[in-house]
Amino acid sequence: MAPTDLLARQHGVTLAPLLDAAGISMAVLTGRDKPKDRRAIMEKMAAGEIAVVVGTHALFQDDVRFKDLGLIVIDEQHRFGVSDRMRMVAKGFAPHVLVMSATPIPRTLALSIHGDMDISILDEKPPGRQPIRTVAMPSTRAHEIMDAIREAAQRGERAYWVCPLIEESEAVDLAAVEDRYEELKALFGKGVEIVHGRISPTAREAAMDRFRSGESFMMVATTVIEVGVNVPEATIMVIEHAERFGLAQLHQLRGRVGRGDRRGSCILLWKPPLGVAAKERLDTLRQNDDGFAIAETDFKMRGAGDVLGTQQSGLPPFRLVAPEAHADMLGAADKEARLAIERDPDLKTPRGQAVRLVLNIFGYADAAELARSG
Repeated sequence: MAPTDLLARQHGVTLAPLLDAAGISMAVLTGRDKPKDRRAIMEKMAAGEIAVVVGTHALFQDDVRFKDLGLIVIDEQHRFGVSDRMRMVAKGFAPHVLVMSATPIPRTLALSIHGDMDISILDEKPPGRQPIRTVAMPSTRAHEIMDAIREAAQRGERAYWVCPLIEESEAVDLAAVEDRYEELKALFGKGVEIVHGRISPTAREAAMDRFRSGESFMMVATTVIEVGVNVPEATIMVIEHAERFGLAQLHQLRGRVGRGDRRGSCILLWKPPLGVAAKERLDTLRQNDDGFAIAETDFKMRGAGDVLGTQQSGLPPFRLVAPEAHADMLGAADKEARLAIERDPDLKTPRGQAVRLVLNIFGYADAAELARSG
């Protein structure tokens, strides 16, 4: 399961030859499929004629049935809510769940601390990848970036310019992507594209194709390009009003550049005055390119969320424990709890009855389902 149609289809293209060689049937299911094609795929899924389905939110809709769902892989996990993941898990009987993200959400780190999730870390970059140079500067210096983009275009490189809004708003003083697009198009002429959520999928794909092929060299966009966009020639990422973005989003956007053999640059434009929390976020990104370390900082800044509920960040409802400070104690408590269950699986002893009471107080049955969904 992937958060966007573009990424789901990209995964489908990657997996198809591998699964075909192994004799495993596969299909792609997204909200953009024609009703007739969608019905045909869903009928085969329900009958067990398709072994692997790659898709978007379309996979956990009420009318989707799996014959025997045994494994769920959720890519870009931070883009899905807990309830979304629960609906997917509910499609099978205790399926295995693998969630993937370059920047795990605070709640996921909390679950790992409590022993409810195992974590595997891939900390090696693909061959040939170079570290991305990250700088932060006030928005008053935005004009200095233009010359660098022009020089990069002459070398055959490409650039992204990300804005947080589609249209200018009086309530929120942020740069609008359409206004910035008109300004950059007037400055550079042809070769500037625009992509945002209100553009039709067909027009969006056409703009992306022109950008990939080199027909255009600059993409002005909202965060729709955060995941699933892979253009090796893109080396410059400009994020306007970076102080308004979260750490996970900033790291994901930065990851859109430097995907080839050329070094990428990420420019974080911020509008003065810069608050303490915003400064800490930007400093974290400048000093670190390790997604897991960035996620840990995010965890400490935003809180662990509610491991017994659906809240993915914020202060946890603990009275005596701070998960980020007492991780070793929580790990020990987890081992003790598992040992208690092994010795008294039915919780019949006096100690077991006490454990049962605590489980009932905290609504363990519901919490277990939440934990299993990540």
